[in-house]
Amino acid sequence: MENLADYRHIFLNDVPMMDVRAPVEFAQGAFPAVVNLPLMDDAERQQVGTCYKQRGQHAAIALGHTLVSGDIKRARIQAWAEFARAHPQGVLYCFRGGLRSQIVQQWLQTEAGIDYPRVIGGYKAMRTFLLQTTQAAAQECRFVVLGGLTGTGKTELIEQLASGLDLERHANHRGSSFGQRVSGQPAQIDFENQLAIDILKKRAAGQRLFVVEDEGRHVGRCAVPLELRLCLEQAPMVYVDEPFEARVERILRDYVVAQCAEFCAAQGEVQGFDAFSARLLESLDKLHKRLGGDRHQLLRATMLRALAQQKAQGDAAQHRDWITALLRCYYDPMYAYQRESRAGRIEFQGAYGEVLAYLRERAGLSSCQS
Repeated sequence: MENLADYRHIFLNDVPMMDVRAPVEFAQGAFPAVVNLPLMDDAERQQVGTCYKQRGQHAAIALGHTLVSGDIKRARIQAWAEFARAHPQGVLYCFRGGLRSQIVQQWLQTEAGIDYPRVIGGYKAMRTFLLQTTQAAAQECRFVVLGGLTGTGKTELIEQLASGLDLERHANHRGSSFGQRVSGQPAQIDFENQLAIDILKKRAAGQRLFVVEDEGRHVGRCAVPLELRLCLEQAPMVYVDEPFEARVERILRDYVVAQCAEFCAAQGEVQGFDAFSARLLESLDKLHKRLGGDRHQLLRATMLRALAQQKAQGDAAQHRDWITALLRCYYDPMYAYQRESRAGRIEFQGAYGEVLAYLRERAGLSSCQS
């Protein structure tokens, strides 16, 4: 039976993976597009773990075979076999590449006639490999931080760059108090794994420079890996400038129209709009202390009027009022202060198209120099 330890090959080629850990382990952290087909469910794993502590390994193994037997065993082997037949180039793994994955591999061979490779070192070794991938990039690659006022299209710009590293996409969050998405954020470990795989693939494609949006320590509740964050704090910066009116329109499109559509698609028109409205108000309420009581109440009343018009007439135009006010009284002054404090790191600034052209050229020069 074949066993694999080429983690780079696995992630670069999106090799299908069967995770045979218990569901509770899988929920704490996994790799993108992996299927969880456990040897033991959470309750069975807990019983075996308790037995191991009280009576030792042999008794725990015997209990495991008792718990996973008969119809339960046949059903699980059938699920593994279906996965293996659907993904003949795939692999299976458990936490450390030990007993659980060995048992699944053996049962697949003896009961279903399928030789299926398992990953040596399992999840732990692959997770370590990905952590080291991010650490190596922070030490070996060049980085540019993309800054700009709210609504200048930084995320869109990142998406157009082969050198772009989109932290917001991996965190499933737009990166501000209003940035939470209806589908929620991944676990911290999942965020780190997805980011590392993105770095791995881009480096394999020849990228030696990465452009990263100015995000701070967190994107929503996902923390930027420490070694990467420390690197970004020292990296040169590029600033994108856009007219105020264009910024208002982009925020209206992304944070109001598109976000409302996401909620309605997920929860239905009525319930979705109510959930969207609650989320928008909750996002503003997070800024209560920073805005001050009077300013917060004024903006909240303006937002409520806009939501009422949108609900009654399907017209989101009135949202421009609170967006305009919030930019002028809160976001723009905050970003202006941050920009001034980083003035010495700014190597280029310009309009959206100019910045896009500059960063593409810079990435090309970086690749030639590597």
